[in-house]
Amino acid sequence: MPERDKKDGERDKAVNRRAFHDYFIDEKFECGMVLTGTEVKSIREGRCNLREGYVRIDGNEAWLENVHISPYEQGNLMNHEPLRPRKLLLHRKQIASLIGKVRQKGYTLIPLRVYFTRNRAKVEIGLARGKRQYDKRQAIAERDAKREIERATRR
Repeated sequence: MPERDKKDGERDKAVNRRAFHDYFIDEKFECGMVLTGTEVKSIREGRCNLREGYVRIDGNEAWLENVHISPYEQGNLMNHEPLRPRKLLLHRKQIASLIGKVRQKGYTLIPLRVYFTRNRAKVEIGLARGKRQYDKRQAIAERDAKREIERATRR
């Protein structure tokens, strides 16, 4: 799993490990999310799944699609829908630059992790290119070689 620079007070609640296996991550962006109260409570419990999620840019707005946030167990009738699209909070210039980058062949936007900073839920999205099968095999071989080197140096 790649190293992450954590700032003070950041607490990961969900990490999309599959994204680092299936994609080359070229750039990362931090976004806020428009959430309901029960969604925030559910994320605090760690009940969020990013695996199938992606970011859709519609006009001048970015939307987080297909991310499953489980309904809050102590919620009432006003509990949220688990797979509803959630609006991402980005600056207009950031969205404009993302539109240009996503239009290039092979690029997509995927959520990498959900975390809390100063009691605000944030999502880190990545500008990603898909890996081919031989890229994945090469990454696995590099990881195994690194592991073998570490074992040899310990002895």
